[in-house]
Amino acid sequence: MKTLLSSQKLSAIGVVLCLTTPLFAQRNVTNANDSNTPLHLLQPDYPVPYGIVKTEEVKRVLDRIHGYLNNVTPAAFVNAKTGEVLTDLSKIDENTALQKGDYRLVSYEWGVTYGGMLLASQVTGDNRYKEYTDKRLAFIANAAPYFKKTTEENADWGTKGPLRGLLTPHALDDCGAMCAAMIKATREGNKSNLRPLIDNHINYIMTKEHRLKDGTLARNRPQPNTLWLDDMFMGVPALAQMGKLTGDKKYYDEAAKQILQFAGRMFNKEKGVYMHGWVEGMTEHPQFHWARANGWAILTKVEVLDVLPENHPSRPAILALLKAHTKGLASYQSGSGFWHQLLNKEDSYLETSATAIYTYAIAHAINKGWIDGLAYAPMTLLGWNAVATKVNEKGQVEGTCVGTGMGFDPAFYYHRPISPFAAHGYGPVILAGAEVISLLKNKQFEINDSSVQLLQKK
Repeated sequence: MKTLLSSQKLSAIGVVLCLTTPLFAQRNVTNANDSNTPLHLLQPDYPVPYGIVKTEEVKRVLDRIHGYLNNVTPAAFVNAKTGEVLTDLSKIDENTALQKGDYRLVSYEWGVTYGGMLLASQVTGDNRYKEYTDKRLAFIANAAPYFKKTTEENADWGTKGPLRGLLTPHALDDCGAMCAAMIKATREGNKSNLRPLIDNHINYIMTKEHRLKDGTLARNRPQPNTLWLDDMFMGVPALAQMGKLTGDKKYYDEAAKQILQFAGRMFNKEKGVYMHGWVEGMTEHPQFHWARANGWAILTKVEVLDVLPENHPSRPAILALLKAHTKGLASYQSGSGFWHQLLNKEDSYLETSATAIYTYAIAHAINKGWIDGLAYAPMTLLGWNAVATKVNEKGQVEGTCVGTGMGFDPAFYYHRPISPFAAHGYGPVILAGAEVISLLKNKQFEINDSSVQLLQKK
């Protein structure tokens, strides 16, 4: 029996069709000939804006995102049954919840967002971005002691409590990115009492998270003793930041060890990118080069290099790994400026959050002098131009893959949904925009024979 396709299915098919190769095929065919027209000067049919972006244009994109997020992430507690706002934290009970907005304030995705806001404030001089982070971290810090007390007094509440993951983490996702953001905020003058949470999180990462025998951070899902590439970011930058905060070398050593041990098992040297998962005991490991996980890996390296002492013995190896990963990623960038959901699968969809992370990390590495700007700066501007097309007028980031576990077949990755409410997109896009502004301030570009080039001093 024939059935009509629903509008939702038709829309989904449209999205798939729009993200396949024909959309980006060159359509600008001319009837002019070489004897009457300088054909090399014809305008190409670019699928996203091409050229040298202006700092004020980047700032306008960041402002839209900030305006949206500031409106949809309220910092308040309510009674989940009545909706009444709770102003007296001594009256917390099992019905207390965060006031509902579009995103959670205490997720790992929001740890990235808080860090991105801090960077945007540094780069632009606009204190509204820093105020966004400071206000919400102060809200969390002020509430934490009350929730800690009630949690200890009411063990029967189980997993209830809006700050449960922060107070009693059971996975790196619960604490690592938030911890790194709290340390950054502390180092930048946030006066809130964040240190109890920071110490609790570092203790979890250092002593409680499951590990392989050699100490590599691991999980027992989906298989026993599984490495998730995501966990480089979920655990390691916080350790490096703790080294910077305290001056204790053991945190630097642990962060460096984790990066090199993850890479030893998961970095594909031929392709220049990482596999998503590695399972102890398997002779063949699933070689799915998921884009966002590779984003977490390169983001980890640049965050660690930012604070790792210049004379640390592992610094040259991490820097070499960053260069190899950058080269690998560059080879997979599409002609639209985006990267694919599975990096080496051109029929997988183009994904925003990974593209934003790569744009940030590569731009940052150029600004720091770690990689060759002449080789990589133009592709970085291309990446930003692509990402900027995914920030809608409301300030929402579109085209971001939702949260994703680890799979053993391609369909799992190919068909992960995308959503403007996937929180993973916001921090990376803010970071990317802020770093591109720095790149534009630090470097000069030119259009040479129609292509974007870094301007070299002669």
